[in-house]
Amino acid sequence: MTARLGSALALMGGLALGATGCTGARAPALPPQLAAASADVYRLGLGDKLRVNVYGEPALSGEYQVGGAGAVTMPLIGDVPAVGLSARELEAALVQRYGSGYLRSPRIAVEVYDFRPYFVLGEVQRPGRYPSTEATTVLGAIATAGGFSYRANTKRAFLRRAGTPQEYEIDLSQDVRILPGDVLRIGERYF
Repeated sequence: MTARLGSALALMGGLALGATGCTGARAPALPPQLAAASADVYRLGLGDKLRVNVYGEPALSGEYQVGGAGAVTMPLIGDVPAVGLSARELEAALVQRYGSGYLRSPRIAVEVYDFRPYFVLGEVQRPGRYPSTEATTVLGAIATAGGFSYRANTKRAFLRRAGTPQEYEIDLSQDVRILPGDVLRIGERYF
C-alpha cells in the first residue's frame, strides 16, 4: 500500500511539474529600488517634447522632440544626444555646443512640456497608450484604462520599467508609481 501511495504521489508531482512548466516561469518580484523609483530626476526618452529657450535668440528657441535616434535636432548645431539626460544636463550640452563657435555666452533653458506615454496592456477595458502625469499609480493607470475586465487577475500585475528589458510581478495592494515609458500588463486569472 505504501509503495502504491508513493508511486501515485510521484506521478501527481510529475504532472504538476509538467503543468507549471507549460505556463512558463514566474516573473521576479519588483525590486525595492525600482518600486520606489520616482520622477524626481526625470531622464529624457524617445518621444519627450521639449521647449528650448535660447535667451536673446528667438530663431533658435522653440519646441522640439526627442527623435527616434535619441537626439534633439537643433538649428545650426544639428543633432544633440538627449536620451538618458536630465533637462539640466541637456541645457549644459546645448550651452557647450552653441558656445563653441556660434554664440557668445549662451543662456539656455530646457523644459519638458509633454512626457512620453505609459502603456496598459492585457485584461483592462481599454488597453492602450496613456499620457503620463505626475504621481500616477498602478491602480490609477488601471482606472484610466477603464478598470479591470471580467477575466482580470485583480491581485497581481506585471510592470516593465522604461529602459529595462525585464518584466516584474507586482502585488496590486502596493502603491507603485507609473513613470513615463512604463508598460503595465494585467494578466488573466485562472480558475
